[in-house]
Amino acid sequence: MKKPLTENKLVIAVRIDLKLSPGKLAAQVSHASVNCAFASKKSNPKWFKKWYDEGQRKVVLKAHDIEELRELQHLAKVNKLPHSLITDAGHTELPPGTVTCLGIGPAPENLVDAVTGQLALL
Repeated sequence: MKKPLTENKLVIAVRIDLKLSPGKLAAQVSHASVNCAFASKKSNPKWFKKWYDEGQRKVVLKAHDIEELRELQHLAKVNKLPHSLITDAGHTELPPGTVTCLGIGPAPENLVDAVTGQLALL
């Protein structure tokens, strides 16, 4: 198998039980990406720089529900990975405070995969 050109990535796990519209999904994933990039730049600038220089690889995955996101968040914390749990403001299609997705990384791929490797692509 050919080795990927990048060694770092940012993963966003999105709740599929919410059945978000494409626009809402894109906005929530964008929030997670931006928040995680800032978190990584602050907590581990070397990981951020490497990810940025490699082209900022992002992967969007399926999470079944809030419980799965909370478990992933716990694992990200335990493994000291940058992460951001996204909660919707409730201005459009969701009630205020609805948790929509979780970003993890940017960080080395093997560390992110240890937390999210069992999830399917969205």
